[in-house]
Amino acid sequence: MTPSSASRPSLWLNARLASMDPAHPAPYGVLENHALLLRGGNIEAVLPQAGVDPAAFDGDVHDLQGRWITPGFIDCHTHLVYGGSRAAEWEKRLNGVPYQQIAAEGGGIVSTVRATRWLDEEELALESLPRLKALMAEGVTTVEIKSGYGLTQADEIKQLSAARRLQDSLPVEVAATLLAAHAVPPEYAGDADGYIAYVVDSILPLAARAGLAEAVDVFCESVGFTPAQTRRVFEAARAHGLKVKGHVEQLSNLHGAELVAEFGGLSADHIEYLDAAGVAALKAAGTVAVLLPGAFYFLRETQKPPVALLRAAGVPMAVSTDLNPGTSPFASIRLAMNQACVLFGLSPEEALAGVTRHAARALGRGATHGRLAAGCVADLLVWDIDHPAELAYSVGVPQLKQRVFRGSAQNLE
Repeated sequence: MTPSSASRPSLWLNARLASMDPAHPAPYGVLENHALLLRGGNIEAVLPQAGVDPAAFDGDVHDLQGRWITPGFIDCHTHLVYGGSRAAEWEKRLNGVPYQQIAAEGGGIVSTVRATRWLDEEELALESLPRLKALMAEGVTTVEIKSGYGLTQADEIKQLSAARRLQDSLPVEVAATLLAAHAVPPEYAGDADGYIAYVVDSILPLAARAGLAEAVDVFCESVGFTPAQTRRVFEAARAHGLKVKGHVEQLSNLHGAELVAEFGGLSADHIEYLDAAGVAALKAAGTVAVLLPGAFYFLRETQKPPVALLRAAGVPMAVSTDLNPGTSPFASIRLAMNQACVLFGLSPEEALAGVTRHAARALGRGATHGRLAAGCVADLLVWDIDHPAELAYSVGVPQLKQRVFRGSAQNLE
């Protein structure tokens, strides 16, 4: 649903806060024996428990009895609005059928485009609803949703409208991104430049005028679009007041991350083939590196993103599910956290930062989301855990006690 304020102020007592706020130097920004005062959908104050008198408070009081609170999770890179399934295609690949044959038989991204085009906006939202609810059940309170499976003006707008419909029906915040430059559609086979002109002249301006997207993404890759084509889209995005981000350096190094940084982009995503020059460009621009271990795992890749270089340079690393039908069909933010630790070498603290404050920056929300701090939105999670590392350690265990969105506690069932 569209973010709204909680009707009554609330006080959350006797909590252990994994604030994820760099203002607090302890690991995870831990604050023991603290309380949160929520008012108007925001965090009004973070208070030492010893200074709080609940008897004098005119509002709702919640005694957490020493439970942990974290910020709400942010899934900053998903493609969760789509039609159809690619499970049969995946089975074929596992049985040795080459991708070229699958594509020639109508599989691959073309099959998802066909299924997405077939559905109307309401049907598309309904088909996508279980995926979003699964993320929310694990604590996601803000989610990015990309288009990119329509590849016509009407169908890209339909995907973005379905994303808005989901936000209007659920207690979640959606950041919508136009990814019309995801692949060359069948209608433009062999004419990628012609399709990019269509994106720049028709799809992107309409999405901007309708207010359906806040950012524009491009798949800049040897099997996607060239840096020159990507630049055209980024220039158009800037002309229409939209932010940019990029699928870059996933399969090769085309220096797409440097291009994203040149345009002051929010994030460079995938980045398995990112080099030192790309890392330096991200650092200089303040662009977030988004790690997507689900796709790395599902595709059985071997080239890992340069986590040590990013860490040494101080580039913020977000972690996301990349939820999509072809390469990362996982509606689990905690699985992504675990994969980031096991496959990419992040610490559990880095993984938690990756789905809170760094993910917030990747969506242009670093000032208001992803931390337990005064002035931030009152999106928070109450956990039955002994230590925050458990959030990246196990998957599938129902440890989330309460999900709070804009100050209002949500029913988890």
